[in-house]
Amino acid sequence: MLQSTLLRKSIFYSLAHRRHVASVPLKDVFCDPENPKILQFGDISMAHHRIQNGIVRTDCRKSRCLSKLFDMNIYLKMEVNQDTGSFKERGARYALQNLPEEKKKAGVYAASAGNHALALSLHGKQLGVEVNVVMPKIAPLMKINRCQDLGANILVQGEDIAESREIALRMAHDSNGTYINGYDHYDILAGAGTTGIEILEQIQMPDAILVPVGGGGLVAGVATAVKALSPTTEVIGVVSETCQAIVKSLQAGHPVYTPTRPTLADGLAVPNAGVNAFASMIGKVDRVISVPENDIAVAILRLIENEKVVCEGAGAIGIGAILSGKLNHLKGKTVVSILSGGNIDSTSLGRCIERGLAYDHRVIRLSVIIPDKPGGLSKLTGLVGELSGNVRDLYLERAFMRNDMSSQRVKMVIEVRGEEHEMQLKQKFQEVYDPSNCQFKNNRLPRL
Repeated sequence: MLQSTLLRKSIFYSLAHRRHVASVPLKDVFCDPENPKILQFGDISMAHHRIQNGIVRTDCRKSRCLSKLFDMNIYLKMEVNQDTGSFKERGARYALQNLPEEKKKAGVYAASAGNHALALSLHGKQLGVEVNVVMPKIAPLMKINRCQDLGANILVQGEDIAESREIALRMAHDSNGTYINGYDHYDILAGAGTTGIEILEQIQMPDAILVPVGGGGLVAGVATAVKALSPTTEVIGVVSETCQAIVKSLQAGHPVYTPTRPTLADGLAVPNAGVNAFASMIGKVDRVISVPENDIAVAILRLIENEKVVCEGAGAIGIGAILSGKLNHLKGKTVVSILSGGNIDSTSLGRCIERGLAYDHRVIRLSVIIPDKPGGLSKLTGLVGELSGNVRDLYLERAFMRNDMSSQRVKMVIEVRGEEHEMQLKQKFQEVYDPSNCQFKNNRLPRL
């Protein structure tokens, strides 16, 4: 068995290293821009029936802390509790189940940097379908290793997901396998739509559902299900300000390529809206709003502190939308936010927390000139302690002082309790030191 596994992987890698970009790029036959497929509620209902024994029926729990904080009845759809940590399992399982037997034997191919790859890997193993995934070089090592542990054949090749997609499409064509697009394959959309059915089974007639949007698969599925069962419920798509593919496509009336910029919601960094997804969401999604990066960071922080839930940026973006102040018309209403995924690596999580703390006035930066003599630094740090601040980082600068040879500049990062506490420190420092030599830096990062 080990030999057959090694042989299978050897074939996979040799195929991958063929010339993968033909003179005319291959097309995904399931995602034809000239003939998009519009998702039907009956197919979502079928998916809901067929996958229910293979995926987790996640909670839709009320957040008392966030409800009080934002004056809304906020419920969290906990897709972070799926076995691989995201809603992607729903579509992956349904797509694999629907394959004809000969296609199951030929295997499936995909391009993914994370959640779609994990979902296919898990359910391919359970259903006996060989899964081959091309992951871009930027894919997190944790996700690469986890997919391999689940038995998938993984090739790390391609500078970005678009290049990885071309490689995977070529390999599927050469092997007579099936390429499964993670946000636009029809069965993927139907599976994603089961999230909407579950929400309405758990919360009767919510006023609004907040749906993260990248390529549009989840919002197309949820909107189709929700509008069929609860037409008065507002379906709101939420994107990062740095990833505007859906917004630009809606403005143009058709999918348009839109370059993305780095975002904390990396799962939504898709430059192309899905053709099937876009056609399916038209007339069903009530509005799409964009969220600043800083609000995504604070949303991740709020979920950790108030809900004890670790969310990736894409999953937390619905709470970020509420934080942004763009949904104040929902005050006093019942709102469901889909926490679509929780697969965030520890390095990114640390950065998100730090960004959130800074934007939330919980860490501040101070630059002050003090006498360069014994006791000068002790007096400064003692003053921070007296005011219940905590020094997290400290840097002394002497060489670049231009005038006073008997002074030194101290740069500090200080933990505080919030904006009011920050103002108390600022006032006290300006009483003790020359205000012109005491600078509190602009701690609220500008909106992007």
